[in-house]
Amino acid sequence: MWLKITNNYSPNFSLPKREIKKIKYIIIHYTGMKSESSAIKRLSQESKNVSAHYFIKNNGEVLNLVPDLYEAWHAGKSRWKHYNSLNKNSIGIEIHNPGHNYVYKNFSFKQLKSLRLLLKKLVKKYKIDLKNILGHSDIAPERKKDPGEKFPWKNLAKSNLSIWHKLNEVNLKKNRLKRLYVTEEKKFMNDLYRLGYKKIENLNFNLNKKMITKAFQRRFRQSLINGIPDKECYLICKNLLKS
Repeated sequence: MWLKITNNYSPNFSLPKREIKKIKYIIIHYTGMKSESSAIKRLSQESKNVSAHYFIKNNGEVLNLVPDLYEAWHAGKSRWKHYNSLNKNSIGIEIHNPGHNYVYKNFSFKQLKSLRLLLKKLVKKYKIDLKNILGHSDIAPERKKDPGEKFPWKNLAKSNLSIWHKLNEVNLKKNRLKRLYVTEEKKFMNDLYRLGYKKIENLNFNLNKKMITKAFQRRFRQSLINGIPDKECYLICKNLLKS
C-alpha cells in the first residue's frame, strides 16, 4: 500500500549528514500537546531546539520534518544498551496525541495505519532490528511516558514491526502481584539491563527499580503500571530475552 509523505521541513537538525549504517533505532513519541498545529509549529520553530524526522497527524497524514540522514533533536538525554544520546543513531517519529498531561487518548486508526506503512518502509530501508524499535520512555524512563500504555505494541508485533513476549496471557496474569524474592528481584533488574534499559545516573537502586520497571510495564504490561516488579513482569522479561 502506498504511503504519502509531505515535506514540511524543520530547521532543527545537526550537520553533517550521517552515514546510513549509523541509523540503528526508531524511537516513537507522542506530541503531548493539546493542539496538533501547535505541535507542528513547535517542532519546526528554530527557537525551540526540538524536532523529529516524521510527524503523524490525526488524519493519518505523514509529514517529513527532517530528512533521514540528518540528526533530528527528538530523544534528548537518553540511553539504551551501550548507546547514549540516541539522536545520533535513530529516526524519531512523533504521533499527535495530547498525552498524559492533557487528555491521553487512543491513537486513531488512520494514525496507526500510516505508522505501520512508515515503519515497514524504514525497517526495510535501514535494516532495523525489531528489538531496536523503542518508545521514548524506554530510553528516558526518568523523564518520559510516551508513547504510553495506550500505544499498541502488541498489535505492532503481530505485524512484525515490534517485539512482544510469547507467553499465554491468561496463565501469565495469574502471576500478577505475586511478590519476588530478593534474588529474583535483582535478577529481574539485571534482565532489564540485558534487554537494553540502562541505570539512571545519581539514583539509588530502589528509584532505578521503580522508574525502569514503570517504563517496562508501559511497554509490555500495559494494564497495570505501578513500578513494582512482580512475577508477571519477571516472566515477561525472561521470555523476551529468550526470544
